[in-house]
Amino acid sequence: MRATGGFSRSKERWAERAVLGMTDAELAEALTFELGIFGGSGGPDTLDLTFQGAGLKIWISWGVHNHVIMKPTFEGKSSIAMARLVYGIKDPADKQLALF
Repeated sequence: MRATGGFSRSKERWAERAVLGMTDAELAEALTFELGIFGGSGGPDTLDLTFQGAGLKIWISWGVHNHVIMKPTFEGKSSIAMARLVYGIKDPADKQLALF
């Protein structure tokens, strides 16, 4: 959420997206916007975070990391899947019946 929620009104945008549902392509576009070109954060007793919109890449570690040589924690489809889980965004193209 820290990687995809840094811009103004992001909480409201994610809530709207969850209500409407999004295809994978729409969600990838939203993630690209929210991740931005390149960013990151970190500090004492917090996870270090680096992210970039191109490729939907997110790096997470407990220590300082080198995003150039380290494999992203989430990238591409795994970033989309995690966003669906974290924000509760349904895929309108998914015809699977809800189990709960």
